[in-house]
Amino acid sequence: MKHSKKMIQFLSGVSILAALPAAPLIAQDDDEMLEEIIVSARRKEEKLQDVPGTVTAITRTTLERAGVSRAADFIALTPGVTLVDAAEVGDTQVNIRGINGARDAENSFAYILDGVLYTNPAAFNREYTDLAQIEIFKGPQGAIYGRNAAAGAIIVNTDKPDGDVRTRGTISYGEDSTILVKGSTTGVLIEDKAYFRLSGDFRSTDGFYRNRYLGGAATVDAYEGFNIKGRLVYDVNDQLSIDSKIRYGEVDASSITFNSTFNLPVFAAGTNTPAANQDVNDFDFVFDSNIPSDNDQKSFEFSSKFDYEMDDMTLTGWVLYSDISNNLMSDGTSAAFGFYAPDSACQASISANTGYGLLAPQFIGQTPTGVIFDPNGSFLGAYTPSTCDGIQEQLRNQKDLSAEIRLASNTTDDLQWMVGAYFLDIDRRVGVSLNRDSGGPVNRGLFQPSGPNQTAQLLRDQFDSSVFAVFGQIQYDVNEKTEISVALRYDNEKRKVSSRVPVNARQNVIDLNFDGIFNDPINPALSSLINPSGVIPDQEETFSKVQPKLSVTYDATEETTLFASWGVGFKAGGFNNSGSAATVQIFNNGFINGGIGIPFADNLGVPLPNIQDNYGKETSSAFEAGFKSRLMGGRLNIGGAAYYTKVDDMQFFEFFVGTFGLLRVVSNMDKVDIYGAELDINYAVNENIRVYAAGNITDSEIKGNSSRPDTVGNKAPYTADYTLNAGIDFDFDINEDMAFFARADAQFVGPTWFHTVQGGDRPTIFMPLFELGFGPGAGALGTANYANARRDAYETVNLRVGIRGESWTFTAYADNLFDTKYLEEVIPAPEFGGAFDHPGARRRIGAELSFEF
Repeated sequence: MKHSKKMIQFLSGVSILAALPAAPLIAQDDDEMLEEIIVSARRKEEKLQDVPGTVTAITRTTLERAGVSRAADFIALTPGVTLVDAAEVGDTQVNIRGINGARDAENSFAYILDGVLYTNPAAFNREYTDLAQIEIFKGPQGAIYGRNAAAGAIIVNTDKPDGDVRTRGTISYGEDSTILVKGSTTGVLIEDKAYFRLSGDFRSTDGFYRNRYLGGAATVDAYEGFNIKGRLVYDVNDQLSIDSKIRYGEVDASSITFNSTFNLPVFAAGTNTPAANQDVNDFDFVFDSNIPSDNDQKSFEFSSKFDYEMDDMTLTGWVLYSDISNNLMSDGTSAAFGFYAPDSACQASISANTGYGLLAPQFIGQTPTGVIFDPNGSFLGAYTPSTCDGIQEQLRNQKDLSAEIRLASNTTDDLQWMVGAYFLDIDRRVGVSLNRDSGGPVNRGLFQPSGPNQTAQLLRDQFDSSVFAVFGQIQYDVNEKTEISVALRYDNEKRKVSSRVPVNARQNVIDLNFDGIFNDPINPALSSLINPSGVIPDQEETFSKVQPKLSVTYDATEETTLFASWGVGFKAGGFNNSGSAATVQIFNNGFINGGIGIPFADNLGVPLPNIQDNYGKETSSAFEAGFKSRLMGGRLNIGGAAYYTKVDDMQFFEFFVGTFGLLRVVSNMDKVDIYGAELDINYAVNENIRVYAAGNITDSEIKGNSSRPDTVGNKAPYTADYTLNAGIDFDFDINEDMAFFARADAQFVGPTWFHTVQGGDRPTIFMPLFELGFGPGAGALGTANYANARRDAYETVNLRVGIRGESWTFTAYADNLFDTKYLEEVIPAPEFGGAFDHPGARRRIGAELSFEF
């Protein structure tokens, strides 16, 4: 009912806009036609209708009128694609037709910016200026773009300096002190030879949410960032052109904008505590952390690309260096497990906050001890006002050096071809630590052997990867109506990991008043229970895959093209932080016999002992068939497709929490099947009004999952049951100098699970604690069930209205016009008996002024 009401509201708004004064329907002219879109999805310029696959192409006109400047903006216009932007800056997960990127692994799509392939996942979520066109090419594109293009390719093109001298700028202000300033200037260095662009941007916002415990002054989702960019195009001669770019950026933002909820139905019923089994969609967020979170990112990129035109072929090459460092610090999760309960700072903070009203079922008693053991104790989740949570800090620094060279035909002959080679070197450092919270000022540092924020647990590793690939493709026009395309790529990737945890560091460096009871290593992989050698050995593994793709197009009529394709997708396997599997083995499997395998298989599908920290490569086989029609003389475009994808060893990210703090791991699901269909319609009503509607429906099923066998039959995580995009674009001339415009865009996202665990009873680490606290038979109180942890369907509507002059544009905007309350992400931690919930963006109203001269 709620969903239908919002749909009616949106359609009513569309009707109002459509009823505004407009030119009458007259004989067809070019102004009434939809523009013929030229794309580069297959690394050559061609009509969108000629591409044997589904491409959502967002043109310059749409980008400007929809106010697109970040990844979330253009993904919201794309059916079958969703994005989760939570936890930390740069940590964006894009799901394309059921295939999702995994935190701490890599994206599942190729990201190409101005012809250069970027491989660092943190490079995608940035501010874009001077956008020209964005293409989302769905389905496996590994044969064309490489090992991580299993779900598709996102191709972003910006304006190329070409000799025009101009300056552009945008100034925007919205609610929550939201400011955006960006601009560029383009000019000539050497007449008919060298052209440049200098651009920059600055964005700042206080966010939507405040920290109640800190008096509401501290925000929990603030953001501030800037970028400075330069681009130089040098036409050496008629044949050779060199395009070089440089960028430096910084971000200072909040992180871990989560609340913890509980999924304990037996406990909720047995103790008459409904909040212990609350539907996540009915949850009201309250932030009470005693530590303001912080997330810093610094980025530096340099690329240079050349094109050398010969008589009937073109040689293209590029090199890219990328260095992105990311560090976050926030409150921890350990209060629920009493890890710091004997600590004097923890006890003092509980005493000072006794009776402070937390969200039910949590409460602060007179002591930090769990209430099941002490009638005067507490019931604590994560991110509480006490120091008992500890402090979590995470580090993800990555340097990439990559290069590609390819030779391609540039004729209009029936046979066209391309061959090339690719190289990539990745230097990555990843660490997660749990540090003591003394209640005083926080000292940052992943490993602190002493002091007020001493480290209790540490996972820190050096990851190195080297990739080499060769590729080629042939396109052949069998006749005037039929084209066959064959592409093939071979990727070989060697990955290494080396632990950087001091082997002699112990937990008892923290004064927990336990008289040396906690004398364990700060990394569980060094525990004598798991590893008598006391040394974490280096690991190395090589992953390789041949990725073919076959495609065919058939021009059924002058207006309609049919296409079909089959392709293979590939994502290399890799390593979790050293000690991940040992942590699960000791604190989860060893405590409640959870039977969790991390990972479940190696590269050959052979079961591995739980102690291994690697995860297997992901491969997929995808079929697609569809059509594209350009009808009514170009006023109506309709396209549709159906697809089936079979995924082996799908990579999946999940959190584990416990007394050890927070653990981030990637594991595999043995087999996942994905079915879906897509349809999009674009229609020029007349020269003033254009409307569009596009929808996708995806059905997925986990066919095998050795790491969690009881999840077989569930849906693929992070995959919405459906997406629907619809909107209207309206403009008309007020006079010779000004025009009025309005645009409304609606996005409808279907129900979504975020974990393989979606129902059924689950053991938690609370079960043996209840047995100890409440006596024999009380363990059932710790049983979890995540049936109410699915995100409900939701919808958002964005509206932009303004006036455009010859060299300026004024726009009023409303993002999430109806202030829809929805969840950005729900991360169940099954053995915790709860989930971590991130709220979605709320309504924001503002205005912007753009100019060009």
